[in-house]
Amino acid sequence: MLLARLSEARGVSGDEAAVRELILEAVLPSIDAYRIDSMGNLLVVKGKNKSGPRVMVAAHMDEVGLMITRVEKNGLLRFAKVGGLDDRLLPGKRVRVGPDGVPGVIGSKPIHLDRRASSVTPSDELYIDIGATSREAAEKLVRPGHYATFDTAFGEFGQGCWKGKAFDDRVGCALLIELLRGDYDFPLYGAFTVQEEVGLRGAATAAYAIHPDVALVLEGTTCADIPGADEHGQSTRLGHGPAITAMDRTVIPPRWLTDRLVAAAERRGIPYQWKRTTFGGTDAGRIHQVRAGVPSAVVSVPCRYIHSPCAVMSRQDFENAQQLVRGFLEDLNEGGVPRHGDPS
Repeated sequence: MLLARLSEARGVSGDEAAVRELILEAVLPSIDAYRIDSMGNLLVVKGKNKSGPRVMVAAHMDEVGLMITRVEKNGLLRFAKVGGLDDRLLPGKRVRVGPDGVPGVIGSKPIHLDRRASSVTPSDELYIDIGATSREAAEKLVRPGHYATFDTAFGEFGQGCWKGKAFDDRVGCALLIELLRGDYDFPLYGAFTVQEEVGLRGAATAAYAIHPDVALVLEGTTCADIPGADEHGQSTRLGHGPAITAMDRTVIPPRWLTDRLVAAAERRGIPYQWKRTTFGGTDAGRIHQVRAGVPSAVVSVPCRYIHSPCAVMSRQDFENAQQLVRGFLEDLNEGGVPRHGDPS
């Protein structure tokens, strides 16, 4: 299964090559051309000789994780977080370290030796144990600058749910791969971007190169439909359909664009929901500011426990997101893309 392979692939921000190779293999039969830019973005096009608006659909390849910063004398590894990770989630987690995927466990000082008032150990006091007994032994396997990812297997469980790591944003990557297998009346550009989790970095260069008339970002987003969470604070709810963003910290999509997404869903009877919270951001935050501006919107698949060693999502939400975005693209030529004239 493609999503399973994407989820289990290792690709922390700045180290997306393995994910990119997997995606390129999957899209090659469907596209007309591709290139990998100097940032590491994978840019593809389908229908490059067609007329019509240049439509860009983006999903980021990178995941949150860790980078090794120091090897201690006793062989333990110090690390820094890459992307937004909660310190509470780290102790005791299994990881894979370095290009060879050396198995390790995140450790901390035993509780009976910890005199701090807080029960949360900050990440700079944690370490990764790979079973080495000396710095020399550890450095034969791992060095500073190597990455560590959570060691989590993808799987199905419960009533139509999937669990796995890196759903933010391998879910979006899987959706984009499927969309590229369709046929459209305009040139469709796919941008599999890098370093979203550390500042939306790859999206800026990708959008500048593509120069789209309109852009859509596909994401895995927060889902807080859990006991104790106030309803207004539940960003999205599992099983209630893909989420459309009205506003977040980085972008306010134009109303005509979100209206088109809603119309595509309602015309086809596809369930959807509005993302209720406005924190966080996506690649749309950079894309919409490129050149003279790009109308940009976001469609997300709700994921519980996002940015953790293991997230949970609904298969039905994933499939409905695919139908929604495909319907939006099918309808796009009907209404066109609004253009604004030169200043008088």
